[in-house]
Amino acid sequence: MSRIGKLPISIPSDIKATIEGTLITFVKGSTTQVLDTRGNCGVTLEGNTLMFSTNSDSRTDRAFWGTYRALAANIVTGLTTGFEKKLEINGVGYRAAVNGNVLNLQLGFSHDINYDIPDGITMAVDKNVISIKGADKQQVGQIAAEIRSFRPPEPYKGKGVKYLDETILRKAGKTSKK
Repeated sequence: MSRIGKLPISIPSDIKATIEGTLITFVKGSTTQVLDTRGNCGVTLEGNTLMFSTNSDSRTDRAFWGTYRALAANIVTGLTTGFEKKLEINGVGYRAAVNGNVLNLQLGFSHDINYDIPDGITMAVDKNVISIKGADKQQVGQIAAEIRSFRPPEPYKGKGVKYLDETILRKAGKTSKK
């Protein structure tokens, strides 16, 4: 039995939720996000509370029960407070700047890396920290992973792009014989 799937989701008054068949639509202002449960679990909306239930006792339906509840809770959290990931740039001459709708990265290559910022995402650079904010948790995490992949941190000097709360296990360099 899913412990996550049992929990109700309280929807704030500024978010409107509607259920049409297997689609759950969340609307806040001009922002709309849709979740398709594909009929793997039942959904009921009572007032401002969203409840999920399992359609059958099969293993896959029980797994989807908790998954869709978590996805719906992430949509509500994203529309109310949003999600944020922070990346830190370490290295001599490594810089980042936001120019309009493009993130410009100088990461020690012979060329600059220009990353187009997608719609619904805002980025800010403060010294050597890049802040990525948005309403979609998956999209924010994916963008942070893509930016990190341009120059992952290396274990000897710690140079590269890393998550702000990430710790890099450092290796000892070469030692000379005496």
